[in-house]
Amino acid sequence: MTTSRLLAFALLSASPLLAADSGVTLDRTASGGVDIKVNGRPFATYVIDQANKPYLWPVHGPTGKQMTRAYPMKEVPYENKEQRDHPHHRGICFGSESIGHGTWKFPDNFNGMTGDEKHTGGADTWHERATFEEFMKTPKTALLGKQRIPLLGSIKHRDFTELKAEGGKAFIAETLDYLDPAGQRFISEERRLTFQVIGEMWAIDFDQDLIASNGAVTFYDRKDAGLYIRVPASMAVDSKLGGKIINSNGLTDGAAWGKQASWCDYNGPVEGEHLGIAMLSHPSSYRYPTGWHVRSYGLFTANPFASRSYDKANPRADYELKAGERLKLRHRFLFHKGDEKAAKIAEAFEAYAK
Repeated sequence: MTTSRLLAFALLSASPLLAADSGVTLDRTASGGVDIKVNGRPFATYVIDQANKPYLWPVHGPTGKQMTRAYPMKEVPYENKEQRDHPHHRGICFGSESIGHGTWKFPDNFNGMTGDEKHTGGADTWHERATFEEFMKTPKTALLGKQRIPLLGSIKHRDFTELKAEGGKAFIAETLDYLDPAGQRFISEERRLTFQVIGEMWAIDFDQDLIASNGAVTFYDRKDAGLYIRVPASMAVDSKLGGKIINSNGLTDGAAWGKQASWCDYNGPVEGEHLGIAMLSHPSSYRYPTGWHVRSYGLFTANPFASRSYDKANPRADYELKAGERLKLRHRFLFHKGDEKAAKIAEAFEAYAK
């Protein structure tokens, strides 16, 4: 066995891996994922085998409260029927409705697109089969659901290249394959997640390199694309319990949707406390500052791929990644107490940008 393989085996076998400074640990789960803890308290679980893409769930903040919606992984009484929507919104994950190099056609009137718009899309990795099975239960949308299921693809975990905790941080690095409906790879990804405590906030850096490993691919102008979290039901603006969206330019709630900004914050009540989630877009990330597909019902997405999908007055923003090239995405999640001012998110962004 080579030295690198021995090192990898040691990293994967140790349980847990302790960071000496802040007590951040990594521990493999029975299903092959990873549990992350801070001083023995749950932070997040990285799940690699329960959907058509990996995701982080549950995710907890510094006060111990859960900072992601429970559905569809779990149905809980404090999430009402209205919050049990969009079954593909799992914790924190990444996907896109249209990337690839095979030609397919959108059904009429799907998300504002017309049936005559043909896309070179290898697969839809944003949605899941359950999404369109729900559509098929209603006569008005049944045909649409039937048309969309064959376009679904997946993002498959290939292997972990690093699992370690040191210097007050914990790291997960992995490679992933983006597969079309026939199971053929059309993109690969190198992903690195960094977990740490920054002041009173718990942070996750989500660094992605998307690689045109199997020929040129096109990232199509779609609002349903990017890195996202589904916030707790009580925090959602639509729950009318005090939830708020605000971005780095001061735009709030619905006015923040589709707008470019360096950061965006979603804060509100969670189990008796006012807590928040900030997402920061690093200046080195593709199309910084990113656009924000952030909704009052609780979806919170950093999406640099959309333009016309945000505003029909904008030009289309389809982007071709040539064979062998990389597209770099860099974002940070901050889980904090209070609102964006109390947590000093503007200052946190300046530190991250440097």
